[in-house]
Amino acid sequence: MTVRRDFQESARCRPDLVIGREELFAGARGQLASGGSVLLHGPAGIGKSTALRALAEEYGATARTVLRCSATESESHLPFLALADLLGLVLDEVSPRLPAAQRTALESALTGRGESSLQRDGLALRLAVLSALRALAADGPVLVVADDLQWLDPASAELLGFAARRLEGTPVQLLCAVRTQGQESQEYDRQLRACPPGTLAVRLGPLTRAQVAQLLDHRGHGCLPRSTVREIHRTSGGNPLFALELGRALADSPTPPRPGEPLPVPTSLRALVLSRLDMLSVEARRTLLVASAGARPTPALLRAAGRENAEAECAQAAELGLLATEPDAPAVRFAHPLISAALYAEAPAHERRAAHAALSTAASDPIERARHLALATTGTDPEVAARLAEAAALARDRGAPSVAAQLGLLAARHTPADGSPGPEERRLAAAEDAITAGEVDLARDIAREVLTRASVPADRVRAWIIVIDTAGHTMAEVDAVFPQALADAGDDPRLLALVHYQLAWRALIVEGDFTEARQAAAHAAELAARGQDRRTELLALAFQAQTETLMGHPGAPRTIKRALREPQDPRVACHHNGAGSARFRWLVMGDQLAEARTTATALLREVRRRGSVESEVHFLRGLAETELRAGHCGRALDLARDSLRLARDSGIGETASAMLTSLAEASGGDVDRALALAREAVRHAEEDGDQMYLSRALGALGYAQLVAGDPAGTVRSLRRVRSLELGLGITDPARGRWQGDLAEALVRTGEAAEAQDVIDVSREHALRLGRESVLAVLDRSEALVRAARGDREAAVAQLTSAQDRLGKLGYGLEEARAAFALARLRGRGPGAAAFDEAARLFRRCRALPWLRQVEDALAAPEPEPVPGRAEAPAALEVLAAMERQVAALVMEGATNREIAARLFISVKTVEATLTRVYRKLGIRSRVDIVRLAAARRAR
Repeated sequence: MTVRRDFQESARCRPDLVIGREELFAGARGQLASGGSVLLHGPAGIGKSTALRALAEEYGATARTVLRCSATESESHLPFLALADLLGLVLDEVSPRLPAAQRTALESALTGRGESSLQRDGLALRLAVLSALRALAADGPVLVVADDLQWLDPASAELLGFAARRLEGTPVQLLCAVRTQGQESQEYDRQLRACPPGTLAVRLGPLTRAQVAQLLDHRGHGCLPRSTVREIHRTSGGNPLFALELGRALADSPTPPRPGEPLPVPTSLRALVLSRLDMLSVEARRTLLVASAGARPTPALLRAAGRENAEAECAQAAELGLLATEPDAPAVRFAHPLISAALYAEAPAHERRAAHAALSTAASDPIERARHLALATTGTDPEVAARLAEAAALARDRGAPSVAAQLGLLAARHTPADGSPGPEERRLAAAEDAITAGEVDLARDIAREVLTRASVPADRVRAWIIVIDTAGHTMAEVDAVFPQALADAGDDPRLLALVHYQLAWRALIVEGDFTEARQAAAHAAELAARGQDRRTELLALAFQAQTETLMGHPGAPRTIKRALREPQDPRVACHHNGAGSARFRWLVMGDQLAEARTTATALLREVRRRGSVESEVHFLRGLAETELRAGHCGRALDLARDSLRLARDSGIGETASAMLTSLAEASGGDVDRALALAREAVRHAEEDGDQMYLSRALGALGYAQLVAGDPAGTVRSLRRVRSLELGLGITDPARGRWQGDLAEALVRTGEAAEAQDVIDVSREHALRLGRESVLAVLDRSEALVRAARGDREAAVAQLTSAQDRLGKLGYGLEEARAAFALARLRGRGPGAAAFDEAARLFRRCRALPWLRQVEDALAAPEPEPVPGRAEAPAALEVLAAMERQVAALVMEGATNREIAARLFISVKTVEATLTRVYRKLGIRSRVDIVRLAAARRAR
């Protein structure tokens, strides 16, 4: 294999490739693996060269010869340079195999000896390149790797294109990259025509915000606040090169940008995007500066800001490619967000202030006017601060908490130290807005900054609460905060209520103690009522109601009513920890699915209006859970995925959203993804020390394992859940609804006695609390126990009853599972219609993984009658029902796979069951079981 020395390095950036490129790379890999060619294209900095290197390294190993070239703009005028890069090192190898005229023309072009040109030696050169590639291919596969095709010298491009179009049937593949601005660009069309027929064109597009965050983290810039990452994504337009340069500039900068200001743009990027600015007139450049300072600039706004010739100057900028040309759009839009940021960063400070001053009077929106006034003003100014605080309140009411946080910080910066309210109070309001917007990193930084200066107890306690709030489910990491917060609260009941409300959460999350959590919440509600803090009182009552609901405490309905009494605080009414959420949980657990759906939909609509990210994540999960219970698996999966995307984007509720999405994937999506998400949720809960969500995550894992055909794994996971919930004091089986899955898995693994114990204990609590759907699921599981013990008639009756009750309660997926269990019990002969019914119900639910199980059951060999208890030899009497069935089939000579198909269990379960059989019978192998069968026949 021939490889140029400077291309023998590995793709050091390879881990970046999977960030947002998984589907694109899967297509490219498939094309290359099948012998085809690939053309990567996209704008500058989008990652084409990195992708090219990685793919070339991966598939170059399968080729005998790898030919490479990488052109540059400065060398594009040199004829045959790219051809020399490609064929220079193999010229001695292929020259003897070429006709004399072709050899002479090629050697002349590559060595520079003579005066070869396309005009004079065109045909000979074209045929020489084609013949050279065919000669190399005769010895083994050839991979041609060409980067930056747009800079290939015209002669080399023409020769390579001529050969590429005629290489069909030879093992020569092209892997190329070209810079394009759009899929319809002329450059793209020209390069695609120059590639072999059937070449796959792969366009690399911009990364999402979450992918940019992942990329920055991989490159060592993961400490940047999420609000900054969001701004990097906006400014870079999702371009990975631009994003990395911006991240590097911010990491190297000693002072972060002030609130409301664009990001600092490094010199490398300024030169890249501003090279055409020098061609603008001075006045046109000033007009663009005003446009870059505005949020939504229009020609009318620019004229109002004093730019009288705005239209003509914008047209001049558009001709130079600085502005996007959209005739029907009224806004002035830069061709790339980075142009606007670089233009602003390049301008002197006084010119920027002048632009903001002009916009502060020209803008029609009061929020925009206040922001521009702040950025045009230096030093403290009470009037400016007051206008900014009013604008922040307006943004908050409009459901734009992120904007409110920025305006609040600007207000604090312009507030005099002796102002009322003071600068620290305004900073804390901004931090609370940041929490609402999901910008927890920003909120925590503000709170810690306030704590370094504040001496007023109310400010300090408020800052401590923000620090605790931003810890989320990693509350154990801020344990040292609580004593300090209590000390600052003194004997003020309002401040103490805030701290004790957080202590209630700590008891639940860190200690896993529902009883202590309930008592702390009740105490916080009492303190808040004494201090006339209705907001904290309502939150504490709602928390108390939720813990009582999960505990199966008889006082839960009464506490929910207290939390719903007037007067209500609108901020709490739709809060994810408010009374509305507590009522929703009560409805879901009490089988009132239709009302729960209506409640969750209304709450979700309101929190979206308010811009509360954490509450939106929470109610998306709640609505997804409701749809899942109702058997609307497709809708549940969409909602769960939305929740997970938003959770990962904001860094809020990732564990809970991964857990819920796992349940939805296992029911209506991809089982492998369900397993991965559940394990991720378990790992995060364990790392956070969060016992409450650990039990939920393990419940999701157990369910996914059951759907995946791993009942032994289900038993391991759900036994842990049973132990955890016993320790937590959770007695309501409607909380996690894992009991039926555990019992079913235990039956499949031959442990019917333990399955019955799980059913009996859970049924006692379900009867006490009136959980009808749980009772029906437990009956479905108990029918499986009865079937395993040989009581088919009772099992069929119980399954039929369970299916009917689940259908009437509106639990579509559980109803379908009961129908499936009934079909498997009846078998494919008389039960063929039952399989059709189960498939119909699963199809109605869009429960694709379960539907595949029905199809697999129908495709499996018909199980032969399993010897009953009276036919088994005496030695088998010590075995459980499942163990006897497996042993009897081994006696008949069935393989493990055949046994698994006949009994509708996994091969792993068969193997585990046989291990127990060997141990109980005191034997070592299948051969010993066969000997038992022979002894029976001899008698």
